[in-house]
Amino acid sequence: MQTNLAPEYLGTLAGQEAEAILRKCVHCGFCTATCPTYQTLGDELDGPRGRIYLIKQVLEGQQPTRATQEHLDRCLTCRNCETTCPSGVQYGHLVDIGRKVVEEKVKRPMGERLQRWALREGLTSPLFAPAMKLGQSVRSLLPASIQAKVPPKSEHGVWPSRSHARKVLLHMGCVQPAMLPNINYATARVLDAVGIETVVVQQSQCCGAVKFHLNDHDGGKAQMRANIDAWWPAVQAGEVEAIVSNASGCGAMLKDWGHVLRHEPAYAEKAARISALTKDLSELLPALLPELADKLQGRVQVNSQPMAYHPPCTLQHAQKLKGVVEGNLAKLGFQLTTARTESHLCCGSAGTYSVLQPVISKTLRDRKLKALDDAVAAPAAILSANIGCIVHLQSGTDVPVRHWVEVLDEALQA
Repeated sequence: MQTNLAPEYLGTLAGQEAEAILRKCVHCGFCTATCPTYQTLGDELDGPRGRIYLIKQVLEGQQPTRATQEHLDRCLTCRNCETTCPSGVQYGHLVDIGRKVVEEKVKRPMGERLQRWALREGLTSPLFAPAMKLGQSVRSLLPASIQAKVPPKSEHGVWPSRSHARKVLLHMGCVQPAMLPNINYATARVLDAVGIETVVVQQSQCCGAVKFHLNDHDGGKAQMRANIDAWWPAVQAGEVEAIVSNASGCGAMLKDWGHVLRHEPAYAEKAARISALTKDLSELLPALLPELADKLQGRVQVNSQPMAYHPPCTLQHAQKLKGVVEGNLAKLGFQLTTARTESHLCCGSAGTYSVLQPVISKTLRDRKLKALDDAVAAPAAILSANIGCIVHLQSGTDVPVRHWVEVLDEALQA
């Protein structure tokens, strides 16, 4: 795609990156076939190709409007289009640039600004945990829309106390410890069962995804740098063999730190090292299969009610780990089934999207749940690999929605 940047973007890092991405686009439109918002709304400007045109126009000097901003806001950043694109267009990076530029030129209504500020600051605040605890204590009194975002208080069991020579650093996440703490505990217990110790650095923060994707790039980068500072002693000393994320949204961001901080002399090399060390929890499964199979021998029964599995977009499209969870759990005896024709589509959670775009989000959630129901009649549970997907899907069904590691943990403790 031929691009002529406006003078204000010529020579800038954002302008150069955007131009390089834009020039790869050949207008083919394959991306529209797998874009959830285009399928839902039927508007070219609510598909990747249309949004690419909007971003191109702004970078070439056209004044963006409120409508421009709304079309970019409605993008889930699911990156399904990247999986589909034959030209390798890095749409996720481009839309981050486009949104930031438009944010600086189009003033939002006060209500939107307050809502986005509350999400940026509230979800990543140390006060989130006590606020969640309070919400859970009065959950039955809350409006249904808020109840959907406040999971009931749950037990998490015991953190393993054994030491092992093999160690990994677990990124705990900003909301997961308060909302669904058993995911982290189950992760530590599963790894402990195969001789891997889970190390947690208390100074860890949010991975930066919440702020970065809400156009506060400086705030997101500050959180990335703070995490690097906290983790670097263990990484530099070679004390941990990997940095593990059990939330695919966080993992996708961690693996992108090297790109985001590549122009910062003090952090570029460290960020690249962190990104290279980062693994989604599922990436450990292939090497652990023999030992897990030995420990599970005779314990895991093929359930007469198989489980449904929803692969998060951040796992299959951003991290390119399609089929890893269901394929490896099947080898251990678990029966998981994905949606027959729509396993590639987003469930509508997409970080803060379910709060900012509730109508589209619920439409996609209900579509996903119907597709899973069509694939698995009365599943024992719906499994996923990202807390956002889990909480969002649970808000629309009575079927338990869980992280796959929780099911594996229960089988090991049987």
